[in-house]
Amino acid sequence: MELLNNLKWRYATKHFDPSKKVSTENLDMLKEAVQLSVSSYGLQLYKVLVVENKQIREKLKPASWNQNQITDASHLFIFCNYTDVKSKHVDGYIELIANKQGIDVSDLSGYGDFMKEKIGEMAEEEQKSWTIRQTYLALGNLLNACAELKIDACPMEGFEAEKYNEILGLTEQGLNAAVIAPVGYRSQEDQTQFRPKVRKPLNELFEVL
Repeated sequence: MELLNNLKWRYATKHFDPSKKVSTENLDMLKEAVQLSVSSYGLQLYKVLVVENKQIREKLKPASWNQNQITDASHLFIFCNYTDVKSKHVDGYIELIANKQGIDVSDLSGYGDFMKEKIGEMAEEEQKSWTIRQTYLALGNLLNACAELKIDACPMEGFEAEKYNEILGLTEQGLNAAVIAPVGYRSQEDQTQFRPKVRKPLNELFEVL
């Protein structure tokens, strides 16, 4: 299973080589892998910013505990969850299903109403927590795709979301920076790559019932 070899190869890259760039072709494949991620109801209640601009990343670095990955990596993926799920999000998805599958929108109204009802039952904090979790599903696909293409990545929660939201103007768009991942190519100076991968043994991690 090649996936296992890819996962053994990858690690959370601490130092990127700033001279190496991810090609447009590979970047497009990473985007498609994220696009194909699973999500609750298929709604994909998030937006992904791909930041290449050095000046923007320099502004984000202090809000990222001054970690060098932010500026040294080829690109910075920022997964942003919608903070308030509205009817328009569901309606847009229903229209997309109808267009893609050749179904009349009216035939999907029951499904749309069901989603709106279930989402409407969530308290504000529960809804926000739910949409944040969706971004992590997409992040997983990004990391696996990077590993297959031998592109390095570093999933990061070490940043100040409120400052990201302010710098990038996310709040007024109803978005929140949930999790980030610089991608690029490891520096040979990064000693982390030479350390054995540490994971719990299978018999401790799994229990078969």
